[in-house]
Amino acid sequence: MGETTVGAAVVCGGVMAWLLAERQREVRRTRLLLAGGGVVATGPPSWEQALGELRRLRGRWRCEWWALVAGVTLALLAASLLPVLAGAAGVPVLRRVRLARQARRTRQARADAVIALCGALAGEVRAGRQPGEALLRAARDSGGLGEARPGVVAAARFGGDVPGALAVAARQPGADGLSGLAACWRVAVDQGAGLAAGLDRLDAALRAERDQRADLRAQLSGARATAVMLAALPALGLLLGSAMGADPLRVLLHTGAGLGCLLVGTVFEGAGMWWATRIVRGAEGA
Repeated sequence: MGETTVGAAVVCGGVMAWLLAERQREVRRTRLLLAGGGVVATGPPSWEQALGELRRLRGRWRCEWWALVAGVTLALLAASLLPVLAGAAGVPVLRRVRLARQARRTRQARADAVIALCGALAGEVRAGRQPGEALLRAARDSGGLGEARPGVVAAARFGGDVPGALAVAARQPGADGLSGLAACWRVAVDQGAGLAAGLDRLDAALRAERDQRADLRAQLSGARATAVMLAALPALGLLLGSAMGADPLRVLLHTGAGLGCLLVGTVFEGAGMWWATRIVRGAEGA
């Protein structure tokens, strides 16, 4: 069974390498033909081209699908279907983690764009431009308005309800600072207060809040790294056991005691990761 598993893994690796080489060869041939002819290289691709193709393949595949690939690989090595089932169960979990990370990055980028918008608007107002014209110029140079930019621009250009449009734009994740901009605009236009002074205070407050969040993330990075390291210890133990010749995969997947230990360990692993994530999120929310 062990020789069959190793042979199947080698065959799968060879087929993948051959497919990558054929695809690279076809791409090169097509590019030369579209460029007007020339000498077509039919030899095997270089290591740089193969690595570039692997990078493109990794970028095309979402990170969650690699859990299924790892599960299939372990299933071939251990001659068991349990790793495949575990890899398939890990796909939605990793997808959720990836989407949450993307949403967090989007919120952070939009918050930075709002700060840039406030600074640019304050500079335009100090340059002597009217608030509507200044907002148009600032919105053109920054992406702080996000998807609500057409509504805000239309309100500023045609004399509409700019504070209302800014309040609607503030509902986007990470664009909370636009509600402060709407308040500054309303006070400046309705009561004649200085818009530039209010924008300076708003810009300083948003920057202080961003620095505070960055400092908090830096303080929590150690806790996150510790949680990840503890979560990776079981895999390290399996690698050490395999290096010592103990065959831990066979024990875990083909014996009753191993299956019981695997079940209990998985439950404790999941509970520990959930608890650590809850602690970190609680600290971030506070």
